[in-house]
Formats: sequence, C-alpha cells, structure tokens
Amino acid sequence: MTGIYSCIPNRLFICLIISGVLTFLNACNFSNDTNKDASEEVYASLNDSTKYVGMATCRQCHSAIYDTYIQTGMGQSFGLAVRSKSSAHFDEHIVIRDSSNGYLYHPGWDGDSLYLLEFLMRGKDTVYQRKERINYIVGSGQHTNSHIQNTNGYLYQVPATYYTQKGQWDLPPGFEGGFNTRFNRKIELECLSCHNGMPELVSGSENKYITVPNGIDCERCHGPGGKHVADKMNRNLVDTSRYIDYSIVNPSKLPIALQMDVCQRCHIQGNVVLNEGKSFSDFRPGMQLSSVMNVFMPVYSGDKEDHIMASHAERLKMSQCFLVSVEKAESKSGKEELKPYKNALTCISCHNPHVSVKQTGKDVFNNTCLSCHDQSAKKNILKNSVAHSQLFCSETEAKRLKQSNNCVGCHMPKNGSIDIPHVRVTDHYIRKPVSQREINKIKEFIQLACINNQDVDSITRAKAFIAYFEKFTANPAFLDSAERLLMSKDVNKTKQNFHDLVHLYYLQGKYTKVVNLCFELFQQKVFPAKVSANNRDAWTAYRVGQSYMESADLKSAITYYQLAVSLAPYQADFRNKLASAQHDAGMLSEAEKNYLFIMKENPDYVPAYTNYGYLKLSEFKDVKLAELMYNKALSLDPLNVQATINMAGVLIYTNRNKEAEALLKDLLDRVPANSQAKDLYSRLRGKK
Repeated sequence: MTGIYSCIPNRLFICLIISGVLTFLNACNFSNDTNKDASEEVYASLNDSTKYVGMATCRQCHSAIYDTYIQTGMGQSFGLAVRSKSSAHFDEHIVIRDSSNGYLYHPGWDGDSLYLLEFLMRGKDTVYQRKERINYIVGSGQHTNSHIQNTNGYLYQVPATYYTQKGQWDLPPGFEGGFNTRFNRKIELECLSCHNGMPELVSGSENKYITVPNGIDCERCHGPGGKHVADKMNRNLVDTSRYIDYSIVNPSKLPIALQMDVCQRCHIQGNVVLNEGKSFSDFRPGMQLSSVMNVFMPVYSGDKEDHIMASHAERLKMSQCFLVSVEKAESKSGKEELKPYKNALTCISCHNPHVSVKQTGKDVFNNTCLSCHDQSAKKNILKNSVAHSQLFCSETEAKRLKQSNNCVGCHMPKNGSIDIPHVRVTDHYIRKPVSQREINKIKEFIQLACINNQDVDSITRAKAFIAYFEKFTANPAFLDSAERLLMSKDVNKTKQNFHDLVHLYYLQGKYTKVVNLCFELFQQKVFPAKVSANNRDAWTAYRVGQSYMESADLKSAITYYQLAVSLAPYQADFRNKLASAQHDAGMLSEAEKNYLFIMKENPDYVPAYTNYGYLKLSEFKDVKLAELMYNKALSLDPLNVQATINMAGVLIYTNRNKEAEALLKDLLDRVPANSQAKDLYSRLRGKK
C-alpha cells in the first residue's frame, strides 16, 4: 500500500488496443509537465463541464483499488436484489409484525427474485394479501439490509429491514409506532444520493429516476473524472508524489476542512437545508459543503450521548483529539504541504476508504491513538503534569492488558443510535468513558445548531426550524421561532422570503394569511415560478392552491394546482388535487384525463382509483367501473378509509345492504369516530 487514499499504484497501465497493437502507458505517476503554482490551479471536477465517467472506466487503470473498494461498506452500499447481495436469513417461519394496524409481512425468494408478502389475519383466516417484488437492497450488511421496489421508475422503500447484528427481521426505521407507510415511502434524492452513486432524477418528480447506480462509486469522493481520463489518454501526466494532479480530486491532498467535507456530505445526516437554487446532486469533492447545504441538529443541555447513526464526522469534531490535532496542524502546515491531514486526526487517519473496515484490523486504529498517546514515552514526562494527564491513559495497566490495550474499544464504544433500532455503531466522540449517571441526566432542548457552518444566516435558520417541525418533531414552538426570523416590514425582504412564509403559514393552518400574502405581493398575478431539482416553486404553488381551496376560492385553487402540476408533472399528489378540484368545478373531461394519467404513470397510487371511481359514479352512474376502481384501491390498501366508504356507497346503491353493513361495521371497529361511516351505518341499521 502506498498510503491512505493513494489514488494510483506505483506502476499503472492503461491498455489500448489500436489496430491490434497493445500499448502500455504509465498513466499517472511520472510527469513530463512542469508544475504550476498551486494557487493558480482549480480542480477540473469543480467545473460543470467535467463529466462523470463511471467506476468501470476508473477500474481500467486502478483495478487493484477497485477490487478492494467494492468489498467496503460504500462499495456494497446498494445493489440489485439478488441472493449474493443479501445478508439476510430466510425461512418459511419469518413474520414481521406491525402491532399498530395488524399488517404482517413475510420476505422470501421465488426463484431468483425477492418478494415481500403483506397480509392481514382475522383469527386463523388470511383476509388479505399483497405480494410485491423487491428490486434493490440498500446497505452493506454491516448493520442492515433495507429493501426498495421500483414501480415504473418510482422508487419506494418496502416495510421490511434485516438487522444483521441481531440477525432479526423487523420494520424499517421510522415505520414503527403507527407510522407504517407500507409500500409508499418515497426514496427521494436526499436519501438515494448518500446510499448510492449519483442517480439521474426525472425532472418534475420526487422519486422517479432515469438511472440508478449500483453502489457508491469512485467519483462520489474524487469528483467527476472526465478531465482526468482525457489528460491521461493524452499523456498529460503529473508526478503525484510531488505535486497535486488537478484533473481529479485526491481527498488526501485537500485542506483538512475540505477533506472533512467530503466525508461530511453523508456522514453528518440531520436536518438538511439546501442553499438557494441548490440540489442534493450539486456537491462535488473540493467544495465547501456549506456552499450547497447546511446541516442542523438539536442541541440539548446535559446530553452528549444521543446521536444518530450517520453522525460520525460530527461526533469526531466534538473530540479534543480532533480539535487539538487540527489546531496544531494548521499552525505548522504551509501551502506547500502535500497531504495536510498527515499532521492531524481526520477520518482517513484511521479509515482507508479503499479497504473494508473488516479487513483493517484493530492495530491500525489503535496505532493512530498511540501516535500521540505512546505509553512507552511516559517516563519522559513529569507524572503530575498537565501533559501527562492529557497524553497517557489513566487506567491501570492490569485493566488495559485485560482489554488487550484496545484504545478504541474503551474510548469509542459501540452503542445504539437514536434513529435506527437494533444496531450498535461506533461512537466517534473520543473521550474517557462516561458514567451511567452522567448519561441519565435530564435533557433540555437549547437550540438547533448548524454543524457544518458557524456563520449561517437567519433565513437559513428559519428554514431549519420549519424542516425540523415537518420532518422530526411537530412542536409549534419551532414554527414560532421560524416566524420570528422571517418576519420583516420591508416588502423586498418579504418577497425574498415568500416561499418560506407560505410554507410556514401553511403548516400553521393560517390559509387566509397565505392568500393575503399572495395578493399583497403579486395582486391578481401568479407568482413567478420555475422548475427546480427540489421542486420548491411547485410545492409553493400547491400550498397556495390548498390555501385557496380552504378559503372556498375554487377558481384560484385550480390556477395554482395547474401551476404546481406544470412544474412537477410526476408528483401524483399535485395532479390528484387538481383533478379533484376540476371535478368540483364541473371540468369532468380534464379531471378524468388527470386521473387516467396518474393511474398509468403510477399504478399503485390509491387516491386516484378512489377519486376516479367517485367521479364515474357521481357524474355518469357508471357503477361497474366505480366498483372496479374501489376494488383496485382496496386491493392495494385494504384499510383505506375513503375507499372503504366509497365501496360501501356502491354496495348500498346496488341494494347489497348486508355487504355494506359488514364493511362499515369493520371500518367503525377500526375508526369509531368517522362521521361518514357512522352516518351510513346508522341509516342502514334504521332500515331494518
């Protein structure tokens, strides 16, 4: 090995077959080009014109690195659902239980295809079942295998995860406690862009993809390699033992802060706020992460123990080992330093990203500790000095030997994360072991802190409060904090904050404020909007449409729903709302076209079947088609309240009152407060 994050072996060959002649090029190491002043250089990968080439191209030259990398957690992060990819145990007795609503799940193979069977039991009888094919497995198997299905290009997480450390099947994180979204949890770019190589998202959608890679690839850490490949093919070579090759990013040669940002892109997951105009695909190695996004986490008094699974970088940066080493490194490192991280403790001081952590061995980690905390040097330091207490282990030699002098096992223990059940992960907050009494201290929320940018502005903080309310904890106090940060008497600032104010008022249920804000800023005109990767303007249009609907202004609601659909045509919720409003307005042909579009585009979207059936029954008395639609909806979602009520209506309309009564009784057993069901059931009982 030539060193951590070494991009190239000592002798590297590019094989070119030209007219049957095999030519060998020494690709990267030996320079025939003079080195330019580093201050004048900019990494080619930061230029938008530099294209991605794919891991197969990298492999042609870097085959040895490729062979070890694909065995790492990142290399194994995502793949097709085949037997060789799965770390799970399968047998006929496996049952995953959702205790909140009664759904049961059984994963299993049918030939070479992986399926998940969903079913409901009544006593000993199976009263419902649905079988869905699993297309992808996400996770290396070090902690979990989760599972994803592809429906016409739309990716959804299915309700089954295998937790490898316990050898246990269970619901995925976030599906517990009544939050089981079954086959409807969208895999959006925020999720997929960290668990995989960079996918290609369909414009105007949230979870429909053109291409989906199979695993985190080289260019996620090194940036797009188009210029690098072109340079080497043209014999534009650089002596990388002496100089930086600016055709490709080698993270080991980045300044420490930028090197950490490469890892932090995915290893500090939290409440992410994208910068204006940015998407989750915009970050490239060599950039400041804060130029694309800001990541917020809640801070509690008396609490440094709780952490989420992907918080490695954040926890490391809390450690005195990191803070002191970086301060020293920055004080003595000059611009001429080829690998600045060598003087500090960073992620790659311990982790070679090209080699699996399973193959690394404890000695590598412990030797990193001993490079500063060398016990053999104790005799040269005064016993009672500050240096002695900081540099040397205070544990007795007997206890250290009992643990084989394993620094990491004591100072970086494995423990549970607050976001993923059934797993234990290494806590990268390096410190002396903490007592259980300290852990059990009362915790009080202090603030949302940005952990990758100390100079974050007030508007970004407001967005963080809104996002935290929406994604994590629906505490109205977060919205109050956002409102204080967003409010301004300056019309120009109000216009700048328009999208965030609409989002805020919508979540607060202040629909009149949304309508008044639109009129105040734009009078009778629709706000200026554009297509974006994060569909911001489309969501604003949808929220404005909903607000007009709540204000009984159907015409204006339709105008804004149409805008939302034009900006994000593959977001089914937007089109479904538009179709429903068009039905209310008597625009039956337009409504029908939109429902049919949804059902063809996204055949598992239940509300379209429910609403289209209602349209055909209420407007055209097409009982047969309506019943067909309701049956389809209930085959996908047997506990769907509206589909059940609509089906009961069809049964009553066709004088099948006994069937309708049984259906409604079952519904009321589940949701006894539903007024529609109670009314229909009472009317049926009254006829007897």
